[in-house]
Amino acid sequence: MAERTRPAGGRRTALWALPPVAALAVVFLYPLALVVGQSLTPEDGGGPTTAPYTEVLTAASFQDALATTVLIAAGATLGALLLGLVLSLVIAFVPFPGGKALARFIDLFLAFPSFLITLALLFLYGTVGIANGLWTDVTGAAHGPLDFLHTPWGVLLAEVTYFTPFVMRPLLAAFSQVDTAQLEVAGSLGARPWRIVRTVILPEALPSLAAGGALVLVLCLNEFGIVLFTGAKNVVTLPVLVYTKAILDGDYTGACVVAVVNIALSVALYALYRAVMSRTSGAARRRGTPAPAPAADAPTGPAPASPVPALATGGADRARA
Repeated sequence: MAERTRPAGGRRTALWALPPVAALAVVFLYPLALVVGQSLTPEDGGGPTTAPYTEVLTAASFQDALATTVLIAAGATLGALLLGLVLSLVIAFVPFPGGKALARFIDLFLAFPSFLITLALLFLYGTVGIANGLWTDVTGAAHGPLDFLHTPWGVLLAEVTYFTPFVMRPLLAAFSQVDTAQLEVAGSLGARPWRIVRTVILPEALPSLAAGGALVLVLCLNEFGIVLFTGAKNVVTLPVLVYTKAILDGDYTGACVVAVVNIALSVALYALYRAVMSRTSGAARRRGTPAPAPAADAPTGPAPASPVPALATGGADRARA
């Protein structure tokens, strides 16, 4: 009897899946197909050909944009990982007033648009920003010493500032699962804070750190607003090159070629991100501990309920006290 109901149940499942699949095809797959088709169509007409790819991929402008995109994305990811790890350790394991509120603020920060952070940096460190204004008021100089936001370093600073919370969120969730008794025992045996972090905390945090880093790398690869709002004219990434070719040059075929390459890189990095998350889940199941949630869905873990004196003060004697 059950076997007879399976085909009907399968048909109902297919009917329920049809509307979202159709919506996905109309909203995403059809425009993507148009972009791919345009990338194979020469500007002077004719049938599909790979000549536009050969022309764009061998151009110095594309190669420079690709190198700039990879270098900035890798640098921003590394900076966000280091800064996010340090800040997450402080929030999670060093008791201080307002720590829980700061951990909750991370969720709010993720909702901020990227250009807002860039504008804030311009107000602080721009050529007519607050820092340069204070310098000129004190010294009487005509110009301030800070003029780096229009360079790759400015773009790097803005991306690290904006994407660091995307690393902190899964890290805080992982740190909330760390058994504080292990830290107190390690401190009572004379382990210094750095050794506790290296031998006890980091092994538990590495999967979340890898997942957060993979996600930030994907986001940095496709970042457009930060580069645009910093006004860094000499910093041309792949998204900026798409904008330049399509809007400024009117070369829609070339813009579609660059867009397809950018999509391919993003999909490859997303596959890497999913592979990291899969390994994370498998490793967590083997250890018998819950797997950290993906960076996009992980709940922010507040500071542990009990402070960790060994990590906060840095000595076994103080830990016993």
